[in-house]
Amino acid sequence: MRAKETAPGRAIPHESASLHVAGEATYVDDIPELAGTLYVALGLSSEAHARIRSIDLEAVQNAPGVVGVITAADIPGVNDCGPIIHDDPILADSEVQFVGQPIFAVAANSYTAARKAVRLAEIDYESLPAVLDVATGRQQQSFVIPPMHLRRGDAEQALQSSPSRSQGAFSIGGQEQFYLEGQISYVAPKEDGCFHLWCSTQHPTEMQQVVAHALGIDFNQVVVEMRRMGGGFGGKESQSAIFACIAAVVASKLGRPVKLRLDRDDDMTITGKRHGFEFAYDVGYDDDGQIHAARVDMAAQAGFSADLSGPVVTRAVCHFDNAYYLGDVAIDAYSVRTNTQSNTAFRGFGGPQGAIAIEYIIDNIARQLGKDPLQVRKLNFYGRDERNVTPYGQTVSDNVIHELVDELESSSDYSARRKAVAAFNRDNEVLRKGLALTPLKFGISFNVVHFNQAGALVHVYTDGSVLVNHGGTEMGQGLHTKVSQVVALELGIDVRRVRATANDTSKVANTSATAASTGSDLNGKAAQDAARQIRNRLIRFIAEEHGANLADIEFAGDRVSWGSGEIAFDELVVQAYQNRVQLWSDGFYKTPGLSWDREAMQGSPFYYFSYGAAVSEVVVDTLTGEWKLLRADILHDAGNSINPVIDIGQIEGAFIQGMGWLTSEELRWNEAGRLITHAPSTYKIPTITDCPQKFNTRLYQNHNVEDTILRSKAVGEPPLLLPFSVFFAIRDAIASLADNRINPPLRAPATPEAILDAIDALRGEHQ
Repeated sequence: MRAKETAPGRAIPHESASLHVAGEATYVDDIPELAGTLYVALGLSSEAHARIRSIDLEAVQNAPGVVGVITAADIPGVNDCGPIIHDDPILADSEVQFVGQPIFAVAANSYTAARKAVRLAEIDYESLPAVLDVATGRQQQSFVIPPMHLRRGDAEQALQSSPSRSQGAFSIGGQEQFYLEGQISYVAPKEDGCFHLWCSTQHPTEMQQVVAHALGIDFNQVVVEMRRMGGGFGGKESQSAIFACIAAVVASKLGRPVKLRLDRDDDMTITGKRHGFEFAYDVGYDDDGQIHAARVDMAAQAGFSADLSGPVVTRAVCHFDNAYYLGDVAIDAYSVRTNTQSNTAFRGFGGPQGAIAIEYIIDNIARQLGKDPLQVRKLNFYGRDERNVTPYGQTVSDNVIHELVDELESSSDYSARRKAVAAFNRDNEVLRKGLALTPLKFGISFNVVHFNQAGALVHVYTDGSVLVNHGGTEMGQGLHTKVSQVVALELGIDVRRVRATANDTSKVANTSATAASTGSDLNGKAAQDAARQIRNRLIRFIAEEHGANLADIEFAGDRVSWGSGEIAFDELVVQAYQNRVQLWSDGFYKTPGLSWDREAMQGSPFYYFSYGAAVSEVVVDTLTGEWKLLRADILHDAGNSINPVIDIGQIEGAFIQGMGWLTSEELRWNEAGRLITHAPSTYKIPTITDCPQKFNTRLYQNHNVEDTILRSKAVGEPPLLLPFSVFFAIRDAIASLADNRINPPLRAPATPEAILDAIDALRGEHQ
């Protein structure tokens, strides 16, 4: 690998790829255990909503191998780990609010002993009324936060004057996080009342804070270290807190290292999911299919506490428009309280739920007019100089959706395949094919303005090697790789000379979560700032020591040159050190130009937008509801990609993950409120056989108009909207049974049962 390969656009392997393949990558559970380590299991509620009359833990405490038991009464500080609103107890005290809520924790000499012991508890409950679905919660006006309302123009008047209207409802389920590495925390007591926490988390700073609050100590007494996660997706942004706090409280009480590692069933039973949404809509449009007005009611299943439902639902509201200009708009959004797991961040953070609703509506309009849905989509796209302001007041100034979709339409042979699908369906009664092209526009930045900041440290050692530490966390997405590339490019050295180290709250403080697709944008800029300061010091040193002109000095190929002079980078570093030039620096970055009025729901909450589109072709068995994705074509805007291989991997991974959400991953609770899809045996994520044989993924050649890191664009969350094309291709196949004249009432996920329900409803209406 040569130094020139550090430049943006070069395919640098993931910095831990060889470690992953060899099984040598260290995760929290792989850290060598300290002497005296205890293992924790949790006692969980068996009731959806109840008062705890009494709890007898004597048999638990006397069980073999048990060293200690804690309840809410043992928490020395605050019994709360809610990230925004303080309504999320670490351990339930007098009342439980969902099946699976932790009530007590057992520490034992082995996991087996701890897990056996928790079953010996005797808890007497007084059952209370439980709300288990969004409809009931909405009817009872049970919300975790106040409803949100966004208005532009007079939607009611515009609806009344529209030539045609489309009204209806749409339901979309939630999604289990299902990372390869589940929730885990390992805590070691240190001297002077301090603690070291290794935690699989996307937000080390928040873990530092909630643990300090739970223990009643200062933030500077807690160090959180996180080298890598085996998947994050959002569920480790806030929901790692409860496990970090429980482990810390046990470690504090017993004075020994403590590991809390959930098994898969407990993980799925306790933790929150992607929010499911229920939509009711009324949209006015003209004979061409152009939308004049939209009124939508969206209700999200929040679960028992607020968690991150506020910002999730806000992002859903701000992504209802997707890639389309909507003139007169009225959106009402509700975060409905239910006695189920508290739902949380999940890749896309509400954006996919909001955007799929308008896609469903446009799909309906096209079928009602007898048009190809792609025609109606293109007609409603945001414009350039007009029709370019979002319902929340932000001007769309970087719009490339027209060119991107045109390019994909051509490269995927969309028109010819549309005709071929129609011909296939004319000759086949049982098997039906469907085709769909769907676009995306996704805003990049945190909803909360002050989260859009990052810090970094860069150290240059006297052998010319470089170490970078930043506030982002690595969950497999290649953040450390990209940050290392940025630093290498800034210093003109081979990327192999740069090492990114574990996120550590004692090195970079007050960090934001690695979320909202901002990891590379924020931390890349902060690391670049730190490296640039060192580079500038070296430039000044060269000018003083060698008499070079500042403008002539260049860093490239592991060498520094000026005019007729040249020196190896490592030799320059030694000279600089001997002349007492500072060879380390901190860096900082804050995203410019952001504003957001939470009450009015107006402003410019996003620094820029990412765009993309996908074409999917499916075949559906109308007798069984089974289906197969035959081909997928993706064109995605990653700006000036820092690392195309990593970006394409992220895009394809998001596509398959989103496809699972929309087709096979169904969450089910029984009448008692118990999650019954709590294991791989009952919850179906996509497998390799679900990937299409023809999977064509390309990056759209673009250049971010905003000054992002190397003019790149985020690729973490936006591509999760690409598999909308799969869902609407399935709907297209079903609609062919009625000559594409009737809109199938297909819900998501489009499981075989949902597909058969839609087919039965379609045939009943068609007869």
